[in-house]
Amino acid sequence: MFNNFFFIGLPYAALVVMLVGSIFRYLQFGFKVSSLSTQFLESRELFYGSRPFHWGLLFLFFGHLVGFLFPRTVLLWNSVPLRLIILEVAALGFGLLALFGLFMLVVRRAKHKRIMVVTSKMDVFVYVILFTQIISGLWVAYFARWGSVWFVSVLSPYLKSIFLLNPDISAVAAMPLSVKIHIISAFILVGMIPFTRFVHFLVYPFSYLWRPYQYVIWNWDRKKIRSSKKLVNGVRSKNN
Repeated sequence: MFNNFFFIGLPYAALVVMLVGSIFRYLQFGFKVSSLSTQFLESRELFYGSRPFHWGLLFLFFGHLVGFLFPRTVLLWNSVPLRLIILEVAALGFGLLALFGLFMLVVRRAKHKRIMVVTSKMDVFVYVILFTQIISGLWVAYFARWGSVWFVSVLSPYLKSIFLLNPDISAVAAMPLSVKIHIISAFILVGMIPFTRFVHFLVYPFSYLWRPYQYVIWNWDRKKIRSSKKLVNGVRSKNN
């Protein structure tokens, strides 16, 4: 019953809530889809917490994603012991980096009264889940080593079975407690996305990667530009 609830029921509930909740929030509260940044209240300590946290989290996320999408490639990479050690040490290092960044963010929030005033109960819950997720991941990395090898042979097939609507939890049910906590906290985090600051990940401005570094804004006629259907930033001749 325990395994069925946390490794079948919880994943599907989290995915449905994330999908439906995110769409609803975007359509109904589009202008509130943001990270609700507190940078204007304090920026220096935010830099030293936010940067390591985000870089560590991004590396770990895409590392797990690569292991899920390309398990054979990861196994081939790990077939050479030196490459396996490099990958494991790098993952551990980015895990510690994310933990350090998260700790700095919590200290910053607790240290400044202006930030504490705008801290909600959901923010506190998010920090608890993030600490659980990162610490359990480090726990797995230290006590259940070579996770990049058994992840692709145990957890990747489990996750694939979830998305194919044919859940198979036989291998996951035999995993150590640290792995189970890591999986459970991950799905809780997914289900929380529509109700937290994490929703801004879904509307990340990827267009910034290829947009011009500078826009030229001409002195347009206000009445004409409001009704224009051919607005092209930086191109005067087409804005009519």
